[in-house]
Amino acid sequence: MKGEVRIIGGQWRGRRLAFHDRPGLRPTPARGRETLFNWLGQSLVGWHCLDLFAGSGALGFEAASRGAAQVVLVEQDRLACVALRANAQRLGAEGVTVRQVQAHEWLETSGTTYDLIFLDPPFDSEEMSRVWSALSTHLRPGGWIYCESSRGMSESDLWREVRCTKVGQARLQLFQRR
Repeated sequence: MKGEVRIIGGQWRGRRLAFHDRPGLRPTPARGRETLFNWLGQSLVGWHCLDLFAGSGALGFEAASRGAAQVVLVEQDRLACVALRANAQRLGAEGVTVRQVQAHEWLETSGTTYDLIFLDPPFDSEEMSRVWSALSTHLRPGGWIYCESSRGMSESDLWREVRCTKVGQARLQLFQRR
């Protein structure tokens, strides 16, 4: 293990998540997570969340810590998944499931819908645009999509940007269906 990130709110506040240093892995900093959960509200009790490109799991575990009933962490990297599973076990995170699969494959094969979908792929990849069009079938009415990227995503006929800010090199955006 090379890195750690601290959970900033909820039942596991102050607990640390360990992760392997992997190419493209860039955990959402505490300031970015604080902004996101200020936008959404501090409690996610009963929510179902999908963390595509989970990496360190910072976003998904933060949601679980704040009461999410179910969090699915989707990550393609084997070592990252080993760390995610170890963190889930150490925290006793019964509602957290880790799936080792590419994000677009998960969206193609899963029929599950969510209240909140986190999108935080490696900045130099094309993965955000690859999964963007498939998200509408996985989002519950009134649900949210959180995007973290270097360039940001644009509004469309389907999606409206509700909130946006910049933290360091990352553009943080919150979307809802129109």
